[in-house]
Amino acid sequence: MHLEVELFATLRHGRFRKKRLVFPPDSTLDDVCRHLGICPQEAAFVTVNGITATRQHALKSGDAVGLFPALGGG
Repeated sequence: MHLEVELFATLRHGRFRKKRLVFPPDSTLDDVCRHLGICPQEAAFVTVNGITATRQHALKSGDAVGLFPALGGG
C-alpha cells in the first residue's frame, strides 16, 4: 500500500520532509516508525489524515501520515 509520510521538525534531520512510501497491507504507525528508524520516544505525536492516532492504528493505502517530535516551549 502507498502512504504519504511527512516528518516534522527534528525528525527530518538526515531523513526527508515528505515522501511517498510503500508498505505491506495491515501496516501500523509503529511499522512506519521502525522502517524509518524512529524510536517511539522520538515520535511523540502521530497523525493519520490530519487526525491524532495511536501507534497501533492500522493504515490504509492512500493515508497521509504525520510524525512529530515532542515539542518544548518556554
